Amino acid sequence: MRLRNATLAAASAIALVLAVPASAGAATGDFLYKVGRGAETGLADPVSGECVDLPGATTGVPAFAPENHTRSTATAYLDFDCAGDVFFVMLPGKKYGNRLHLRSVVFS
Repeated sequence: MRLRNATLAAASAIALVLAVPASAGAATGDFLYKVGRGAETGLADPVSGECVDLPGATTGVPAFAPENHTRSTATAYLDFDCAGDVFFVMLPGKKYGNRLHLRSVVFS
């Protein structure tokens, strides 16, 4: 009886570990944007809950034209380090035009 209970407990533990998604801390998908004179770049599977300063964005020239192809909501800021007020919130699948500028983003 003890061997059967131990086997059942071990099998249950293994099933629980395998059921947890591998990317639980990631915003699955791509977040695209443009920098400089319109070169498209982006973030692949960005970490959720952490502020990301967008590569290519500078103090003088922000990133622009964001596209949220992740499964998470993206909260964008005009300043680096997600400082200042929230500039805009992007739901999954949203695209904005060239007039929308940003320098940092955090995913839910």
